[in-house]
Amino acid sequence: MSKMKIAIIGCGCIANSAHIPAYMANPDVEIKYFCDIIKSKADAAVEKYGCGTAVEDYHDFLNDPEIEAVSVCTPNKMHSTITIDFLRAGKHVLCEKPSARTLAEAKEMQAAQHETGKVLNIGVVNRFNSAVNRLRDIIQSGELGEIYHVYVSFRAHRSIPGLGGAFTNKSIAGGGVLIDWGVHYLDIVMYCTGDPQPKTVSAKAFSKLGVDMPNYVYENMWSEDTKDLNGVYDVDDFVTGFVRTEGPTITLNGAWAQNIGVSETYIDFIGTKGGARLNYGGDFTVYTTSCGSLVEFKPKYKETPMFQNEIDSFVNCIKSGEKLPSHIDKAIITATMMQAMYDSSEQGKEIVL
Repeated sequence: MSKMKIAIIGCGCIANSAHIPAYMANPDVEIKYFCDIIKSKADAAVEKYGCGTAVEDYHDFLNDPEIEAVSVCTPNKMHSTITIDFLRAGKHVLCEKPSARTLAEAKEMQAAQHETGKVLNIGVVNRFNSAVNRLRDIIQSGELGEIYHVYVSFRAHRSIPGLGGAFTNKSIAGGGVLIDWGVHYLDIVMYCTGDPQPKTVSAKAFSKLGVDMPNYVYENMWSEDTKDLNGVYDVDDFVTGFVRTEGPTITLNGAWAQNIGVSETYIDFIGTKGGARLNYGGDFTVYTTSCGSLVEFKPKYKETPMFQNEIDSFVNCIKSGEKLPSHIDKAIITATMMQAMYDSSEQGKEIVL
């Protein structure tokens, strides 16, 4: 049986740390192309992984009949354009998060998926995380009762990525900490609580600590190779908000950078029978009662690599036609909330959806 041929579009950090190794570990897949506008990155991938052809322009293989699917791992600015081009060329797409810079772009991607019928999944990888799925099962079983409020914290001390580069340029990234980190946290909330529709959103986004780039002090920096102190910094490094949904209310505080030297990265699900704190990227604790006593426990379970789960599920759903939890129709809900948060911050008022 022949292997599914795929292409990697964008050969930067997320491609090399997650997508490419996961495809390489899947016995049903063959990477035919590595593509990057910086050709040396594509060349390096060919040399590192010992397969495929390095290409600078994705249009060169857009209509290659052998290619069945692609992973889009580029900066956010190109997500919608590349995704739509490949969908209309008859290819299936896994696009890294966020789906796009704006809700309007995400809706164009969704429309193209509906038009073509091809798979379009978004890289909300926590939907393939073992702890998240165990906690979701507990919540959906009713063990915690009605989840009436969720508190979200994604705060770090000094963690602005690639200062002055693509991450901090709104025209490229679409936003800062909310669209980069918040998308994962909000998506977990949506997934665990059954994807309730948001009703109203109020938020304020701040751009404070990274503005004076030459004097920004830090210990380490993600994607420091993209740092450019002559570049642009016009995105949010702190955000706070309140969301009403058809299910629980949600409050959040997020920071790429704050003058508090403690990182707080967790989600609290507060229910009528019990509650749970999920440590982002880690385990979770359940708090409840039993026989007149207060009880807390940490479930133990087998963990499997979430990026491998995501890639394997993408490959399998192309064959089976199964609609995954990471489908664009689900991701559009989080995109709607984030757009409303940015709109609320800019307009200084609550947004009714």
